[in-house]
Amino acid sequence: MKGSRLGLAPTTREQLASSPLGLGGAPLGNLFHAVAQAEALALVRHAVACGTRYFDTAPHYGHGRSELRFGSVLSEVPRERFVLSTKVGRLLAPAPDAPRDQHGYVDTLPFVQRYDYTAAGVRRSLDESRRRLGFTAIDIAYVHDIDVATHGDAHPARWRDALEGGLPELARQKAEGRLAGYGLGVNGVGICIETLRHADLDVILLAGRYTLADQSALPELLPLCARRRVAVVIGGPFNSGILATGSVPRDGSAPYFNYATAPPAVVARVAAIEVACAEFAVPLQAAALQFPAAHPAVICVLPGARSIAEFDQNQAWARHPIPATFWRALRERGLVDPAAPLPGETA
Repeated sequence: MKGSRLGLAPTTREQLASSPLGLGGAPLGNLFHAVAQAEALALVRHAVACGTRYFDTAPHYGHGRSELRFGSVLSEVPRERFVLSTKVGRLLAPAPDAPRDQHGYVDTLPFVQRYDYTAAGVRRSLDESRRRLGFTAIDIAYVHDIDVATHGDAHPARWRDALEGGLPELARQKAEGRLAGYGLGVNGVGICIETLRHADLDVILLAGRYTLADQSALPELLPLCARRRVAVVIGGPFNSGILATGSVPRDGSAPYFNYATAPPAVVARVAAIEVACAEFAVPLQAAALQFPAAHPAVICVLPGARSIAEFDQNQAWARHPIPATFWRALRERGLVDPAAPLPGETA
């Protein structure tokens, strides 16, 4: 299905670029901890009031809970004022006796999941997401977690379903004006490169692979995206923990990286970055949010938040002034890839 394409709709691209921090919806699906309904809705309203223009969610996030929460608030906002994305690949089947804690989410809605990346599965997934969200048009649809880490031995068959069924269906819906763009929402670099060998994509939501702690997307994927005009949204800018908590969390717990205990090499790297942060009076979290946005292929950075306080703190870190000497020090000490563009540099 490779060929000529228009890429992400220009107005959608402009809105993403004008909202350099989006709002990721996993925490509002009760990832790891429950968020009260009133607090969740207040957070989304606050984000809108503060000028956030990009909101990302998925059926996976609380088995539809995140989609319902976003839709409840965003239905009050003029549709042209925001970009909304969700994901395909997991279908939700009603199950009154389903466990309430599943896949890292607590107090989920009473459904069980099954994977389906076929054209029919993608159509059904988007139809159900549109109903939960309350919108006939979703801006961006990501093929969610289509990787070996998620699917193991089943990955080849599911990837074939996505290439031959799901992605062509998304292209068809885009051609019909039902989507502004489509792509992958994944945690891995390799699957993005391999998919781009076989398909055109408008946008990739890449979690955790272009951060202060992990720049594995830099050598091949980001240049490829720049050449192909594939917009890149960086999710997981804190690498699921360590770039928010630091190498030694205050509560005495082990630092987390990529949803698991951080390996020693990552802990040592972050500890060294923290030394530079202390020298230049730069919050680690501010550096973590600002670093990925410097790459010309990156159009938006997407942290999550579970409270207004967390949201406001992210906004403050994203605006925190950081001297060019700090970024150069990281480069000179080998703490960022020598080829990584630094904030403030001319692309």
